[in-house]
Amino acid sequence: MEIHTSHGLHGEIEIPGDKSISHRSVMFGALAKGTTEITHFLQGADCLSTIGCFRAMGIEIENTPEKILVHGRGLHGLTAPAGTLDVGNSGTTTRLISGILSGQPFATTLSGDASLNSRPMKRIMEPLSLMGADIQSQNGNGCAPLQINHHLNPGSHPELKHIHYRSRVASAQVKSAVLLAGLYADGVTEVTEPTLSRNHTELMLNGFGANVITINHDDGSATASIQPCEELFARQIQVPGDISSAAYFIAAGLLVPNSELLIRNVGINPTRAGLLEVCRAMGADITYVNQTSASGEPTADLLVRSSSLHGTTVEGAIIPALIDEIPMIAVMAAFAEGTTVIKDAAELKVKETDRIKTTTEALLAMGADVVPTEDGMIIHGGNPLHGTDINSYLDHRIAMAFSIAGLAAAGTTTIQDSRCVDVSYPEFYKSLGALNQ
Repeated sequence: MEIHTSHGLHGEIEIPGDKSISHRSVMFGALAKGTTEITHFLQGADCLSTIGCFRAMGIEIENTPEKILVHGRGLHGLTAPAGTLDVGNSGTTTRLISGILSGQPFATTLSGDASLNSRPMKRIMEPLSLMGADIQSQNGNGCAPLQINHHLNPGSHPELKHIHYRSRVASAQVKSAVLLAGLYADGVTEVTEPTLSRNHTELMLNGFGANVITINHDDGSATASIQPCEELFARQIQVPGDISSAAYFIAAGLLVPNSELLIRNVGINPTRAGLLEVCRAMGADITYVNQTSASGEPTADLLVRSSSLHGTTVEGAIIPALIDEIPMIAVMAAFAEGTTVIKDAAELKVKETDRIKTTTEALLAMGADVVPTEDGMIIHGGNPLHGTDINSYLDHRIAMAFSIAGLAAAGTTTIQDSRCVDVSYPEFYKSLGALNQ
């Protein structure tokens, strides 16, 4: 994909549905009694992997452009798949479904593409094993393929042990895997993490009839607890726009001169919207319009205007609320005046790529002054950036972040393997082109 310098972006855009919420709506709908209706579902490859996995376990799911209908069969209604569950490139599918499968009366194997099968899974294997699940890495390297075994009589459900797990990282995927296994446990299951990660699982499970409580502690840590559950019940879910996808258009509106964009129906859950705090700290002109809520998730329209940005420090408790947006924040920092420091973000190393490495490599290729660190990067902004060839390494967030960089840089930027954006935003380039007239 070739990106050329833009002289102004204008118009309105509605962002596709939130990826995290779309995944969970299908999973929880499959475990609920009755039919769950989902609107504004994200039709990206990752979320389609989740649908495929639950269809393989006997759940009827109708997928139309207008809505998704998940005909749930209850907490104990899944059936053994005929073969390996294909999780594609989706870490969310892999880690969350492992929690669910730990409580099922059948053995299962999970496997994905080469990228997914190189990502760390010990972080969920450890707590699920403590709960009594037999979950193994087939290659012995702590990665997928994962084998979740069942040693009881056919048809009998394993009773998992309740635990209080203290996670070393603030990870919604780890927390969610344990909470979902906790639906099948013999008592109250708790997860404490060093800072509060995104809380979509807690909000949505309560909406389906579970009993999840979150306590924020004085030291900044947070504990989520779940009662074992007799049944979940179907509901209607309206998925808000994905803040991680909106990030690229927010940045485009701020960086490209003479721009004004209205981005509609964006989820602004505080556990996900750290990007907006960083933008404010950098001097961004962003106005919230029409604040409301959809299925318990706060939303707003965002009016974004071109802005002169300045450097800031991004660290600590805010990191889990913007981890996926850091490549885009780094690009913004390269165009800002002054120095931006990003730290406490070692989690970037275990995403689809090592995003510390891939982000700094691409910024350097465009002429930025950036130094990678063990847990982030230091960006001295203000250097004029120029177009070049960017290797996306098949990472959708690298491809999209540097497409936006190309709009604000001089000359032509070429994004290699740009179709990787289909994982989370299949219409990304079409939407971008519509605003760049």
